[in-house]
Amino acid sequence: MVAKTSLCLAALAGLTGNALAKVYFEEKFTDDWESRWTKSTWKQSEGTAGDFTLTAGKWYADESDYGVQTGPDARFYAMSAELEEFSNADKTLVIQYQVKHEQKLDCGGGYIKLLPKSADMAEFKGDTDYNIMFGPDVCGLSTKRVHAIFNYKGENLLTKKEVKCETDQLSHVYTFIIKPDNTYEIQIDLETKQEGSLYEDWEFLAPKTIKDPEAKKPEDWDERPKIVDPTDEKPEGWDDIPEQIADPEASKPEDWDDEDDGEWEPPMIDNPEYKGEWAPRMIDNPDYKGIWEAPDIPNPEFEDDPNLYKYDGEKAFKYVGFELWQVKSGTIFDNILVTDDVEYAKKFAEDTWGTMKDAEKTMFDEIEEQRKKEEEEERKRAEEERAALEDEEDDEDEDDDDFDDEDEDEEEANVKDEL
Repeated sequence: MVAKTSLCLAALAGLTGNALAKVYFEEKFTDDWESRWTKSTWKQSEGTAGDFTLTAGKWYADESDYGVQTGPDARFYAMSAELEEFSNADKTLVIQYQVKHEQKLDCGGGYIKLLPKSADMAEFKGDTDYNIMFGPDVCGLSTKRVHAIFNYKGENLLTKKEVKCETDQLSHVYTFIIKPDNTYEIQIDLETKQEGSLYEDWEFLAPKTIKDPEAKKPEDWDERPKIVDPTDEKPEGWDDIPEQIADPEASKPEDWDDEDDGEWEPPMIDNPEYKGEWAPRMIDNPDYKGIWEAPDIPNPEFEDDPNLYKYDGEKAFKYVGFELWQVKSGTIFDNILVTDDVEYAKKFAEDTWGTMKDAEKTMFDEIEEQRKKEEEEERKRAEEERAALEDEEDDEDEDDDDFDDEDEDEEEANVKDEL
């Protein structure tokens, strides 16, 4: 890994012209990839540990351009690789990698983790401490998002801003840029999907101010926006207007017999003059002061931290890894990059994903077209077989009817002979 990193650094210096820029990890998954990656022992004894297999997948631009694919279904996957130990103090950190959900993932993770040197990677598992987790996660219709999680003082903090992940079956590049001024940017396929401040978009710190718990609403504080008009009086005769009246257009039927039918009364209808129950009108309250709120005071628990972005000391970065659960396996990971150079990351993505995405989509479209054609042919075959079977059953029913008619004719003849 050290030799490979040295080559990366040399290449980077030539590409960017920045001698200080560094690549801490770069993985394109060549034939010798297993020499750099360690599979975790987690879940192996239970028989629920999945594996990663080197493959170009079912559709690709270059058959020799490999990634690693999860399999089989309903498994836990965990493996890690060592990178050059580093702190991102006073540096930009770029985490970037390529994901293809070839199986059309319906429930499972596709994220990557950066871990500190204190992590136990021999049994890398779900509750292993990590520094940053980043990437897509899909589960049913409700969860289709890009996770961006920081571990801060032992707590995993998920971004408050939701970024939708890609859910098709093609390759996509996910990029997370974290800057020493505590700003960030999330890109998908080199397009910015979210950016902002670590202070605002994660709950790293307690709020600077809180409502004064000792404050009390003054007794004369009026929160009523409207009040009854004290000058408004009910009009005379208001309550004398009935809600219903006898229909003035109704007339007694000609065949109505008072002795037999009783005294005729016209039907009742709603009174158009009726105005309902009287209520005094409402006016603006001249003493209205708004809804009372306790005043803000400085939060005694607030402690500023200008180094939210930074991981150093025991939290210095040492490993990169995948720790996933997938119901339906088949995700392919490729072209992993950890660097402090945004421009190099962009060029790396353009030279890998950027050069193959169109050809991959063309192959995928051709395979999909062929699949749909075969499905349609199979559907037609099934319909023809079903129609043929129905015709055969109809013929059998007709034969049975003919046979029954012959029996009836023969029985009729026998009866006549006997007579």
